[in-house]
Amino acid sequence: MTNLMQQVQRFMRDEEGVTALEYGLLAALIAVVIIAGAGTLGGGLNTLFEGIANCFPNPSVGCAG
Repeated sequence: MTNLMQQVQRFMRDEEGVTALEYGLLAALIAVVIIAGAGTLGGGLNTLFEGIANCFPNPSVGCAG
């Protein structure tokens, strides 16, 4: 019984699992931020490049502005 109590106490003091969990949560948060940023930036870039592409067929329209 003493051996079981020692193992339980050792388990309660062990912090390696907590550290791994924190790193996992941090990685997940970073991934969410990257995905959200890429989606927002991608939409803006798509609009910009569509505007540039529309100037090529008829450059005399004045797409420089």
